[in-house]
Amino acid sequence: MLTMSTDLCDLLKIKYPIIQAGMAGGATTPALVASVSNAGGLGTLGAAYMKSEDIKMAIAEIRKLTDQPFAVNLFCVEHGIEPKQNEKEAVKQELLNIGRDLSISESDIQFNAADYFEDQFNVLIEEKVPVISTAFGTLPEDKVILAKDRGMTITVMVTTAEEAILAEKIGADAVVAQGSDAGGHRSTFELSRHKNGADIGTFSLVPQIKDQVTIPVIAAGGVNDGRSLVAALALGASGVQIGTRFLSSDEAGIHQVYKEKLIDSNEEDTVITKVFSGRPARGILNQFIKGFKAEPLAYPYQNSATKSIRNAASKNDNPEYMSLWAGQNLRPIVKTQPASDIINEIIVQAEYILK
Repeated sequence: MLTMSTDLCDLLKIKYPIIQAGMAGGATTPALVASVSNAGGLGTLGAAYMKSEDIKMAIAEIRKLTDQPFAVNLFCVEHGIEPKQNEKEAVKQELLNIGRDLSISESDIQFNAADYFEDQFNVLIEEKVPVISTAFGTLPEDKVILAKDRGMTITVMVTTAEEAILAEKIGADAVVAQGSDAGGHRSTFELSRHKNGADIGTFSLVPQIKDQVTIPVIAAGGVNDGRSLVAALALGASGVQIGTRFLSSDEAGIHQVYKEKLIDSNEEDTVITKVFSGRPARGILNQFIKGFKAEPLAYPYQNSATKSIRNAASKNDNPEYMSLWAGQNLRPIVKTQPASDIINEIIVQAEYILK
């Protein structure tokens, strides 16, 4: 018999099997993380782009707002080979042309590859955060040992059964099965094999991963209400991870025009693109995606180069040049409301279906 009390709830010490996705870039404010955790789910700080001192301050703020478990998400990805000068120049000229109306100058476009991972991870160890979640790969073996020795739980986002098997072998306590309909960056480990990320839908992926691992499986992608939660549980998942719906919450730290685009968009409006960061990600189609014609650089060089465009778009309230990450399950449920109401609505609907 299906139930809301799953082995994932026991593992994470949460009331409901719902995880708020760790979306990097400022969306997951301490208020959002704490609100989700206080409502019975697991809030997650998306810390991949944050410096260690900022992570430390955010964790302190979260702990002021909640005494419940929470997670911090990091990227485990090797930086690509530094692009050749002519490749950088091609991208720079493309960005200057696109950014003309945003007053972008040549000096605004930087090609940085700063790697904060060691410092970021050390903060999580020092702070003994309850849960560490990773995207794009697994923690190195020595770091898995450090985290386990401190009683910390590790979850890994995967996009294939093969990745899930590897994650369990390396020491993950649970895997997040991220389907191709999920918003944001594809967590595929090896892009050499899957240029745009593994293209497997969530509800095809979950049962196949469930059959291959012994640890809890968490469904991500196309999940935003009680119906999809129950469907995921029926397929063998122990819980769900939700991103897009929480982006529209009152506590989410994204631009207001981004929230409006989420509410006004539907299942036909998203595409997979590399033009913002150099890694494949699902977002709402806009003028920047349509207009960028050069070959994107490897991550993180493309991400660094496009930062000036994204910042200028934010200052000008212009969603056409923002990275509007979103999943395919947009309509009609995405709306502005407190994060706690989102949790409550999902649980009420799921329990009604189960009864």
